[in-house]
Amino acid sequence: MGKIKLYIAISLNGKIAKSDGSVDWLESIPNPNKLDYGYSDFYKSIDITIQGNTTYKQIIGWGIDFPYADKKNYVLTRKQELQNTKDVEFISENHIDFIKQIKKENKQDIWLIGGGQINTMLLNENLIDEIQLFVMPVIIESGIELFETLPKETKLKLIETKSYSTGVVELKYNVEQI
Repeated sequence: MGKIKLYIAISLNGKIAKSDGSVDWLESIPNPNKLDYGYSDFYKSIDITIQGNTTYKQIIGWGIDFPYADKKNYVLTRKQELQNTKDVEFISENHIDFIKQIKKENKQDIWLIGGGQINTMLLNENLIDEIQLFVMPVIIESGIELFETLPKETKLKLIETKSYSTGVVELKYNVEQI
């Protein structure tokens, strides 16, 4: 059984995106050595992505080819009328049962891309196994929280920390299952 990993960047004040969903602030962090912060290795370790519809729309709005086309991609949504594409399958009902099933069947890890509502939904159902946060050295005025709505109290065990010359700090936690 694969693990569900929330692999995500946040501002120092806990935002994953600006209020309009943009993540352009990530590009403002100087990275002269073009560090990928372990992304290539992480990406090789997963074969499925899960994301919310708002996150999906943000990604396709970048005007580039869908960046995860070589993976199986699921978009969780409440909208029943959305049509699957060559890159993604829209899941509009029974989200939790669906996620439990793919987690049970999958051998490799699963990347929970986000956003805040999906993060909270899976956290509250004890479906996230690991959280890998990249705290970026920037504070943004307003935006989308890492966990939107009401996350339940959850214990985490710190398993790794790294700091980078860019000022980015990586924190990796195991989520303690109740």
